[in-house]
Amino acid sequence: MDDQASYERAKKRVQAIRGFYIHATVYALVNTFLAVLNIATSPTAFWAIWPILGWGLGLAMHGIAVFGFSGLWGKEWEERKIKELMERNRPQ
Repeated sequence: MDDQASYERAKKRVQAIRGFYIHATVYALVNTFLAVLNIATSPTAFWAIWPILGWGLGLAMHGIAVFGFSGLWGKEWEERKIKELMERNRPQ
């Protein structure tokens, strides 16, 4: 039973990560299209910045929901940095 619960948690996590990657891909494709359309139709006013920024904020929130803040400067980073500094300061 424990293996099944572990499998279900892992499957849910993989689906969340996959969902984020799909979201990021669609974001890049659609906003590239909008930027090209904007430049082709009205090059003096870059209106595509608004959907890029708005959707980008939503994408960032999606990324935080999936990966959290720990990916950047979380506990794992702290542990690696502590070990690195200890190695560097070790007497020779």
